Amino acid sequence: MKQLYTLLFSFFTLLFPLTVGAVNYTATQGDVLTLHREVPEGDASLTCFGKQWPLVREADGKVWAWIGIDLKAKTGRHPIIWKAGKWQQKDQLTVNKGEFRISRITVEKKMAVFGKEELKRIRADQKQLKDSYIANVAATPFIHITQLPTEGIESTPFGAQRYVNGEPRSPHSGIDIAAPEGTSVITPLGGKVLVAESMYLNGNTIAIGHGHGLVSVFSHLKSASVKKGEWIEAGQQIGEVGMSGRATGPHLHWGLRFQQARINPYSIMRGEGKQWKHNSDD
Repeated sequence: MKQLYTLLFSFFTLLFPLTVGAVNYTATQGDVLTLHREVPEGDASLTCFGKQWPLVREADGKVWAWIGIDLKAKTGRHPIIWKAGKWQQKDQLTVNKGEFRISRITVEKKMAVFGKEELKRIRADQKQLKDSYIANVAATPFIHITQLPTEGIESTPFGAQRYVNGEPRSPHSGIDIAAPEGTSVITPLGGKVLVAESMYLNGNTIAIGHGHGLVSVFSHLKSASVKKGEWIEAGQQIGEVGMSGRATGPHLHWGLRFQQARINPYSIMRGEGKQWKHNSDD
């Protein structure tokens, strides 16, 4: 009889792998949730928001993994599913609403109201960037940075609700850093240049794919010193701060997409970083 119970237990364990030690995580819209835990040997995967997220296995069997929470992700509870072979674990992520301020700017009419030709160009620019967010880049980085792309003052924070000439626009999907024109801009993480173009609203823009679906966007540059297709190292200069495109003063717009999610660059910042001062909206 004992052998029968043992066989039955083994059978049900195979059908329904035990999930022990479920964890509840909390994050805010725009965050990147960094996870570090033990995962059994085998092909491992992590799923949340209907997407698979990257993970890196260490020699001791533990894995690092990351989940990007979009700026407008639905608040509330979301399942996190881990799998490795026959093992499965279900955790939970609670997304809290972000507290984002209002940002108002005034620009020339041609930068707020668009004719047919301008709209055509803007849509072409947007397509280039959207294509870069899903480009496959052969790299497997840890999702963290230790340096900022330029020195300056944060003029518009991540997530701010934009009003242009009094009209509501999409929320601000990056960070604006005001700095003197010509200030050096570097890439905090190495990767491949996916876009290096002059755009109608974004001005001179560079998009860099880092791998794992992480893409950095640098806009309103005075000039760019890299070309599309080029591989660059962390800390390498890629351009200079400018005010090209729709800008009220010299600044760098720095945005990050992670598996297409709009994320706050500060959420993957490690180390000392920089305590920003807040100034006017540029």
